[in-house]
Amino acid sequence: MARIAIVQGHPDPAGTHFCRALADAYADGAAAAGHEAQRIEVARLEFSWLRTKEEFEKGALPLALAPAQQAIGAADHLLIVYPLWHGTMPAILKAFFEKIFRPGFALDYGRGWPKKRFGRKTARIVVTMGMPALMYRWYFGAHGLKSLERSILRFSGIHPIRESLFGMVEAAGDAKRRKCLAQMKTLGAAAR
Repeated sequence: MARIAIVQGHPDPAGTHFCRALADAYADGAAAAGHEAQRIEVARLEFSWLRTKEEFEKGALPLALAPAQQAIGAADHLLIVYPLWHGTMPAILKAFFEKIFRPGFALDYGRGWPKKRFGRKTARIVVTMGMPALMYRWYFGAHGLKSLERSILRFSGIHPIRESLFGMVEAAGDAKRRKCLAQMKTLGAAAR
């Protein structure tokens, strides 16, 4: 049994979007396989954004984010779901990671290079987008996705990191959406 933290990063708190459905399907698959999944709905959390280096290094974590940080700290596996906005994750999700993945939690800062604290965690990143996924990956170089992988997740020790890119979601018919949801349910059961 794996402990999974599901970070649903769509900025719309209404929850009527495809990102929420994908996260739900993954959670359903995980539960059916006996995994423990804890949900984090980033858009429903109230927190201020970091504005200074001092706040990043020494500021207190907002109380509203403590349960999310605890869930991520206890998890064996992270699922991160978000829509592609301007080639990367929405700003609120980036602000969430900046608040959560701070010195003393994801990394130990001292002399020299920071020590990674999440060496035993794995992750899957799920990105929805209006363009074809192949175009994002090959033409645009998936720079936003690579930034999350390299600069936040791998930097803190999370590895391996897998990806699922769902392109053309606005134009997708019911059959394609059902196929995507079934895929997510299977991935949730495997905690991958």
